[in-house]
Amino acid sequence: MGPVLTVDLAPVAFTRFAVPGAALRGGEAWTGEERAVGFAATQLVPSWTARTPAGCWIEVELRVRTAERPSWSKWYVMGRWSEHGDPRTSVPGQGDGDGDVAVDTFVARRPVVAYQVRVTAHGEGALLTGLGVLASAVPPRPVTTGGPSGGGAVELDVPRHSQHAHAGHHPHLDGGGANWCSPASVAMVLGFWGRGPGPGELAVMGDGDPAPGVDHAAAGVYDHSYQGTGNWPFNVAYAGRYGLSGFVTRLRSAAELELFARAGIPLVASLSFKAAELPGSCYSTNGHLLVVAGVTAGGDVVVNDPAAPDDAGVRRVYPRAAFENVWLRSPGSGGSGGIVYVLHPPDVSLPDSPDGNW
Repeated sequence: MGPVLTVDLAPVAFTRFAVPGAALRGGEAWTGEERAVGFAATQLVPSWTARTPAGCWIEVELRVRTAERPSWSKWYVMGRWSEHGDPRTSVPGQGDGDGDVAVDTFVARRPVVAYQVRVTAHGEGALLTGLGVLASAVPPRPVTTGGPSGGGAVELDVPRHSQHAHAGHHPHLDGGGANWCSPASVAMVLGFWGRGPGPGELAVMGDGDPAPGVDHAAAGVYDHSYQGTGNWPFNVAYAGRYGLSGFVTRLRSAAELELFARAGIPLVASLSFKAAELPGSCYSTNGHLLVVAGVTAGGDVVVNDPAAPDDAGVRRVYPRAAFENVWLRSPGSGGSGGIVYVLHPPDVSLPDSPDGNW
């Protein structure tokens, strides 16, 4: 292992629930058991995969117990989801003294010590195939972590798609391709696994598209309330349509990114930065997603960055320490706190988790 530096990391706990093996009937609700967090959590993010036949959708909710009072909060709607898009929406305006829902994240106003999750089917035949909840206490300041593993370079052969190659496409979807970093990243990961929409599904995206899978992903993840394509669990749920298991979690270092790359699993990472903070990026962003495809022999992070102007420039190498800084720092400091989408076929095993965060 490389040198170990001082680490200032906040608690993270990820729970994967055992979901029903049969489709839910219309109006039927499944409620997970109460989960103690084990620390005072400040944010909760559920994520799921499900199959929803035409005319069917699911509603995913959370309720919490706080450190200040033992009774349950109300149920907060964390998303209404249909793979056909009717509905596919977050629900604003739910805030109260316990917390609020910021698109895809429950933000606590009182520290959360336990929670429950509930999924309700509307229409017949909804099949919940995966469900997880990320609980975390977001760090108040940037973190520092260990150096490279010394295991040598590893790089996964992930297809390369620039979001800007889709500029002007379907502008009703988050302004068009120039804003599609998240669906472009998910389309790259689906392509890596040989999954994704078939010719019939892609035909509806129009002729002359350089990578219609990106457009299809944008249409398939679009949040009608948020009016954007960056809703984290919606992107995971879209990948679940094509047989991938998936969830949202927070990782704690580039060393954990490296574990996944060495296990053959590319990740989608969420980060924000000024151009000077991430050498080689040549742009600034208030929120961006890209694919982590590996590390160099020296430990720098190999990515497929859809913000490149064209497909040829998508592969980039970002300095390890700079990447960790802009990715791991807290939302209060302008980062995501280490958010990733983990998307993989069910028969591909994840690496061992040293900290219980996947």
